[in-house]
Amino acid sequence: MIIESILTTMDGRGAVNFAPMGVEWGEHDIVIKPFLETTTFQNIQATRVAVVNLTDDVMLFAQGAIGNVQFPAGPAQVVNGVVIDAACSWRELEVRSLDATPPRARIETHVVHCGVRREFIGYNRAQHAVLEAAILATRTHLLPAQHIRDEFARLQVIVDKTAGPREREAMALLTDYLRRTPPSPVLSPSPTHTVGE
Repeated sequence: MIIESILTTMDGRGAVNFAPMGVEWGEHDIVIKPFLETTTFQNIQATRVAVVNLTDDVMLFAQGAIGNVQFPAGPAQVVNGVVIDAACSWRELEVRSLDATPPRARIETHVVHCGVRREFIGYNRAQHAVLEAAILATRTHLLPAQHIRDEFARLQVIVDKTAGPREREAMALLTDYLRRTPPSPVLSPSPTHTVGE
């Protein structure tokens, strides 16, 4: 099962990268599949560690999907990494194996520490809609423009009906981004479904 997370990694100099990313979830092992050209892949290849942050704040997914952002964070407990302040819980990971076959790596990791800050009560429909909109915003070069516009319109209805202020703000951010970065016309949609790397 793929779980959407904010993945944090560091380079050899300690610069932190925050990437919304779906990971293949397991209680003791997690698989990460970043594209080879991403900062996430380069950092994990160099340091062999990462932190998977689970959060109920969908604004972080929206911001991370459309820009290179920094979120408030503190040091991880076991690995040389960071935990975002907005994390409900997190998993600190060490790499067991790394397959760099293009276009996406397959990185098998082992959970070396679990942390919990607060209960994660789940997403409401608006939060799910914002997550899907964030994923679409990262696929403007892969999906047909009309498909993205239609999906955004459908998701906006859900946000209008069920969102709180934070979700409305996140959806507005993504909608504004889409207006400024129109989708490219594409002949066939891609099956890819991770947020960003």
